[in-house]
Amino acid sequence: MTTPGPLLPPYGVVVGVLLHLVVYLVAVLYRDDNKVKKPDTPALCDLHCCKDGPIRNGLIGQKPPSINPERLKDFGEEDYLNGDVKTWEMKIVSRNEELLRDALSSIPRSSSRTSLSSCNKLIRFEDISAAAFKIQCGVQKTPCMYSRLSKQYGMDIYLKKEFLQYTGSVKERGVLYLLTSLPQDQQRKGVIVASDSNFSMAVAYHASELRVPVFVIMSTSTSPARVKMCREYGAMVISYGTTVKDSQTHARRLAQENGYLYLEEEDSAVYLSGLGTVGLEVYEQVPKLDAVIFPAGGHCGLLAGSAAALKHLNPHISVIGVESENFPVLQQSLKAGHPIEDQDCSNHHFYGDVSGLCFGSNSLQLTGKLVDKVVAVREEDILISMLRLLEYERATIDAEGAIGLAALVAGKLPELKGKSGNLELHLLQQCIARALTLDNRVCRFALVLSDSPGDIAKLLEILAREEVR
Repeated sequence: MTTPGPLLPPYGVVVGVLLHLVVYLVAVLYRDDNKVKKPDTPALCDLHCCKDGPIRNGLIGQKPPSINPERLKDFGEEDYLNGDVKTWEMKIVSRNEELLRDALSSIPRSSSRTSLSSCNKLIRFEDISAAAFKIQCGVQKTPCMYSRLSKQYGMDIYLKKEFLQYTGSVKERGVLYLLTSLPQDQQRKGVIVASDSNFSMAVAYHASELRVPVFVIMSTSTSPARVKMCREYGAMVISYGTTVKDSQTHARRLAQENGYLYLEEEDSAVYLSGLGTVGLEVYEQVPKLDAVIFPAGGHCGLLAGSAAALKHLNPHISVIGVESENFPVLQQSLKAGHPIEDQDCSNHHFYGDVSGLCFGSNSLQLTGKLVDKVVAVREEDILISMLRLLEYERATIDAEGAIGLAALVAGKLPELKGKSGNLELHLLQQCIARALTLDNRVCRFALVLSDSPGDIAKLLEILAREEVR
């Protein structure tokens, strides 16, 4: 007979089973504990965004906590991409919780024009930083290059070449930030402008790029080249009225009837923040900056916005505005303490926006607070500056772009002293004239008329039938 074996399992097996059981119980308890605590922890996406409601400083709730405005300039690109902070939708003034989106959405949908300036206060450096981040992929970071004119005028001159923007104007910066800050429902309805100014051209181009319906109302006296250019940008161009005022009245009526947002150049915080990005770039591109000269006049948004950026970065930088002696709009407004309403200061074709009315108190207040000096120059100085830029820089610049150099040409800034192609100018002029003829933009002809009454009148009648300008 064999001796029966033990009825209980070996001691080692029992210990192993007990250990497995203990580990299992601990794991189960751990999971149960997480299930209890998990509802108390909101989801990560709930902390950052909500598609059905407004975003306030990245949190949902009726009374979100404040964010220290000084921290915004330290946020990096990764913070924006992760959705942690929606700074481009935030308006930082006396109340940190206000948003640019709130200011924009407060515009009545039936309104025929923008009212952004009435909803905004003075811009801060953080607003300009947010604008620079948001528009960086839509506008050019134009070079600020040392000029050959430096030796002639006895100072180091750097030229910020904003004419290299797609539409050739610095106003693309403010326009792009303005359009991207509009509510989505308004972007779907579209925008409308009324003029052939650089502002309208910038709206036409960037609205088309953003797939926002855009309509431009131009008077029948507008140059055909401007009309064609605006259509090539992608805008629906409508010719109406013989004056700009007629076009503006028609545009407002269309906006009210169809739900379009009527845009005109104002000094809203959104627009000025976009223009102020020029000051950021100049400070970054030019070492040991002493002074920066900007075109001024009635539309002094570039001067005001850039001054806000430059004075924040270095209060010792001198910011100077230059306007025409024929239209000293800014100087008169600063002296009066409010934007002047003189209707004689309507836009002059040669001066462009420099001769326009002062369009808002925000720009005027920023200019009076931050700009060190405003000087006026003659028309002759502006013409000489345009010639110098063409001769030395090979750049065809309008009066608004050349007026800053005109202050140096006229010797209005003596305190700044001390701080190419080879084609001759007359030959360049002949080449341009020949090219305009070949491009069917200029027709040159000669004819002999008899010395008979009425022959000149007949010639003019023929030219008028051909719509010759």
